[in-house]
Amino acid sequence: MIANHMLRLVHMENSGMVKMLLDDKIEDLGRMYNLFRRVPDGLSTIRDVMTSHIRETGKQLVTDPEKSKNPVEFVDTLLVKRDKYDKIINFALSNDKTFQNALSSSFEYFINLNPRSPEYVSLFVDDKLRKGLKGVKEEDIEVILDKHLAKRLLSGKTVSDDAERSLIVKLKTECGYQFTSKLEGMFTDMKTSQDTMQGFYAAYGAELVNCPTLVVQVLTTGSWPTQSSQTCNLPSELSSLCDKFRSYYLGTHTGRRLSWQTNMGTADLRATFGNGQKYELNVSSYQMCVLMLFNNTDRLSYGEIEQATTIPSSDLKRCLQSLACVKGKNVLRKEPMSKDIGEGDVFSVNDGFTSKLRKVKIGTVVAQKESEPEKQETRQRVEEDRKPQIEAAIVRIMKSRRVLDHNNIIAEVTKQLQSRFLANPGEIKKRIESLIERDFLERDNVDRRLYRYLA
Repeated sequence: MIANHMLRLVHMENSGMVKMLLDDKIEDLGRMYNLFRRVPDGLSTIRDVMTSHIRETGKQLVTDPEKSKNPVEFVDTLLVKRDKYDKIINFALSNDKTFQNALSSSFEYFINLNPRSPEYVSLFVDDKLRKGLKGVKEEDIEVILDKHLAKRLLSGKTVSDDAERSLIVKLKTECGYQFTSKLEGMFTDMKTSQDTMQGFYAAYGAELVNCPTLVVQVLTTGSWPTQSSQTCNLPSELSSLCDKFRSYYLGTHTGRRLSWQTNMGTADLRATFGNGQKYELNVSSYQMCVLMLFNNTDRLSYGEIEQATTIPSSDLKRCLQSLACVKGKNVLRKEPMSKDIGEGDVFSVNDGFTSKLRKVKIGTVVAQKESEPEKQETRQRVEEDRKPQIEAAIVRIMKSRRVLDHNNIIAEVTKQLQSRFLANPGEIKKRIESLIERDFLERDNVDRRLYRYLA
């Protein structure tokens, strides 16, 4: 009787399985599972319907251009969707392993339909670590990180080192030691930098009594995401201090080279305004360079600031916008007053600045989205990470098949890697060419689309 009516029950328009999934009918789904498990092909029937529904709704989600405008919301929506089906499988479908596998393969399928998914993942994790997972208890952070893996660790304010270390442990479990070695190198650099600063102040202690406090993080080039080396003219008080550090570091480490990343730093400044009020301003290095110009003058034009600091134009405009145009943080005045920075603007210290806080953090105005160069850099890094996996798949296939034509290699590599990502046929072709150059493969002398494995 169950077998005779099974398909009609599953596909009923207003009360079938799809309707139960949409309305979270846990108890009804549980009854359907317990009923259909009694007949051959009963569970495979409802599993196929669930898989088809998840893939179709997931595809609509990841290919919707509106949903893709906010990367953080995009990933949050995916996590909510995953939570929903995890709950259904756990409570209605007896935590059935075959349904869990179907759920995982469905998510892999539609997430890989959007080539920018790795970008969105990294932005999502960066956002959570940067904001300290607002409203989330420390013990719940691991639960959130459990749901998602990032392709890279981005620098930024975090709720704790443990949160980032937890993420790295999960990446190592999922992807292996080689994938996380650079990330772990970042933490090693941070610890080594602390020891270096202790040595620097021990060596120059007496000479640094009346100098600003300098904290330098020395980063190993190969371990950190590539950053274009952007420098600016530092204030003389800091410039001489940086020269001392350079002499100390290169004197204790032979064969190394230092390049300053002034665009990545922060500073704490003590500022006194016209009413005698004193504040401590937490600013970026660029903002510090701008503000310290006003120790020697009352008014400066945009052009004068740009010439004095040599800060790149796009960064300088965001820097000045955050110092003069953000209510409650406007330590500078701008003439004429407007939301945007123009090259004809003139700036002066806002003597009437007041704040309820003694320590004022002034962030840099920045777009929610990555800039186009950052997007391109992320994509390139993702492609670089995928190259060894594509080559390994090609070698595995050719080692077992010995001889294979081009189209079949493309098809088999795509199939073998689909659980991780959707391999680009053009990139597979490039990896084949690279393997030929390194004598792993060779072309057939007669049919150039035929490849042979070289033992």
